Amino acid sequence: MTDAHEFHAEYTAALRSYLDGRDDHILDVAHELGRRALQEQISMLDIIENHVRLVLELSKDIQIDAPIALEFLLQTLAPLDVATRGFLDGTKRYAEQRARADGLADRDKFRTALVNSLQEGFFVADHEGSIIEMNDAFIDILGYPAEGLPYRWPHPWLVDKKAARENQSRVRSEGGTEYETPIRHRDGHLAWVMVSINAVKDTDADQAAFVGTIRDVTAERAFAARESAVLRLATAVAVAKSVAELLEITLDECRTAIGVQRVIAVTWPGGEGEPTVQVAGEPAETTWRGLDPWLRHTFQDARQQLPLTAKTIEQPNKPGKAQGLVAVLSGTGDLALWLELGAPRWVSAEDRLLVTVLIGHLSLAMQHVRQFESARETSLTLQRAMLPPIEPPPGFAMRYEPAVLPLEIGGDWYDVLSIGEHRIGIVVGDCVGRGLPAAAIMGQLRSSARALLINGADPAAVLEQLDLAASVIPNAYCTTVFLAILNTESGVLEYSNAGHMPAVLAGPTGITVLTDARSVPLAVLRDEPRPQISRRLPSGSTLMVFTDGLVERKHESLDDGITRAAEVLVQTRTLPLDTVADAVLRELAPATGYDDDVAMVIYRHQQAPLRIETHAIADELAVIRHRLADWLRAADVPDELVDDIVLVVNEGCTNCVEHAYRGHGLGTTLLEVETVDGEVRAHITDHGSWKPPAINPGNSGRGLILMRAISSTMEIDSSPTGTVVNITFRLPAAPASADDWSGGR
Repeated sequence: MTDAHEFHAEYTAALRSYLDGRDDHILDVAHELGRRALQEQISMLDIIENHVRLVLELSKDIQIDAPIALEFLLQTLAPLDVATRGFLDGTKRYAEQRARADGLADRDKFRTALVNSLQEGFFVADHEGSIIEMNDAFIDILGYPAEGLPYRWPHPWLVDKKAARENQSRVRSEGGTEYETPIRHRDGHLAWVMVSINAVKDTDADQAAFVGTIRDVTAERAFAARESAVLRLATAVAVAKSVAELLEITLDECRTAIGVQRVIAVTWPGGEGEPTVQVAGEPAETTWRGLDPWLRHTFQDARQQLPLTAKTIEQPNKPGKAQGLVAVLSGTGDLALWLELGAPRWVSAEDRLLVTVLIGHLSLAMQHVRQFESARETSLTLQRAMLPPIEPPPGFAMRYEPAVLPLEIGGDWYDVLSIGEHRIGIVVGDCVGRGLPAAAIMGQLRSSARALLINGADPAAVLEQLDLAASVIPNAYCTTVFLAILNTESGVLEYSNAGHMPAVLAGPTGITVLTDARSVPLAVLRDEPRPQISRRLPSGSTLMVFTDGLVERKHESLDDGITRAAEVLVQTRTLPLDTVADAVLRELAPATGYDDDVAMVIYRHQQAPLRIETHAIADELAVIRHRLADWLRAADVPDELVDDIVLVVNEGCTNCVEHAYRGHGLGTTLLEVETVDGEVRAHITDHGSWKPPAINPGNSGRGLILMRAISSTMEIDSSPTGTVVNITFRLPAAPASADDWSGGR
């Protein structure tokens, strides 16, 4: 069966279906048949003749079926009609253009005029990529004349030859491409062009030629770069907190946006004196005297020019092209900016405009930052004036770290107060809110807590009284407080927590988070008394009490923040105490700085040597034994060794009572005990003279034998003016350190 016969058979079946069912879907089939007839060159007359015959054969009522069948026929003929009209129109246009071309005396002159009339640069390249033809616009954009044709590959104006080769390969493989690239004008300045290239291959040619256009987009890019630079600068300076930080941000941004080699900012403090210098780029000379003399002279002259204007400067030994631009950012002439170009060149209007816009934004930002610094300094002075003196008691370190923003003072505070021999009161609190109202609340509560601690109240009792104070102080509701009393000799810490952050204790055997003794914040209704807990701090342990600004982070569990703080505290156990607080603040600081104030008290408990001086009488021996036992337990000496040490030391003190002062009146006994290098060392001193021991002591005289047997070493240094007994006890090895929580949470 031929294609025509097959076509007519399908046409017959489709028309029959349409007449029977009148389904609009069949009309789509008719349209497809028409497109097929166009492809297979089925005669339109054959289609119409066959259609009429079918209508006569298939119709039951010719008056009804004929209009329906006509709709089917029209759908079939529609593609053929469109193709026919398109052919006729194209033929007509071709004839018109051909007639115009035939009417011209010189077709080459017409073609040249037509190409040169284009606003975009036009070029033709051969199969090797050499430029063999170009129009006047192309010459204007690149600066290379037609007399230099052909311009062989790689073209002399190319800047990025690697990218150019990649684009050439894309044209060969894909038949065309469009891209943006930098070019070097013949006079040396850099420009940006949009290039569009297409491959053209004649049917008789073996290799393709290339035609394309270029459009100068330098101004468009400069405008976009200027807008982007201004936006980035405005965003960056909005977060600057000091003049130094503002200059650092601006210097980097100007260097990137303008494409200079170096940016130098010079500031005259107070308008006079030797200026300070900040540099972005190389060479990074940061002293006024280290700058080139001609550059110092340029800065001095710039102080007399109008503010917010950029002046082009030529280097003395390189006249003609610009070496850089200098601008003054204030009316007082105390801040000038130097933009040093990588190589001397002409400065375009776009460059000048961008510099002008940048220094305008920078000048406004400088005023805001200086006002911010002044107000912040005032706020911090007031805040620190309300905190305790800077000099802490021995073993303590305190810090107040203000938030980056806002600059108002806050309600965080700490207090460390001596309230008796070996007793220190510790208070860390956080009032709700910010600004002067919060500071006023903080001052009243801090004064109240101080008065209560000095009067001898326990931590829980102090918080009970602070509840009453907070209930009558406006807006003091919900203040959180961690309050403790520490005995620095025994290491016993008594504390109570009113809704505050738990303190963290890093000891030799691990970390303890003090989550006990907790209750609600101040002035909040509660049913039970404030709890209070007593805990002994191990020797060598570090206690940290802080406000939530140290550990609280957005999108993070508070427990994770406390865990991180505890781990950092453990890492500082080998650092000197005066560096621990700074190390903790540095390690825990967010990248953008603390967004809430931080108040912090750190105490490192080192067991102080025990010193007991008493009268050499038997009544004092019990006091010596009890104080020595308490001291040894505070130093984490095992209980079985405590008993041995107390027995030996008691025997030594008893000898002073019984033997040192016979016939010499009432004397004294001095006991000194310390832990050094894994040993407990005791020194018992008297100022009497022991009589020689009896030749036959009977049941006495066995104390020294006992002392030697139990101790690790014992030495007796006796003289007419007194006796010193030196005794040492070796401590057992400490267990391995554990980093998990030992206190639970």
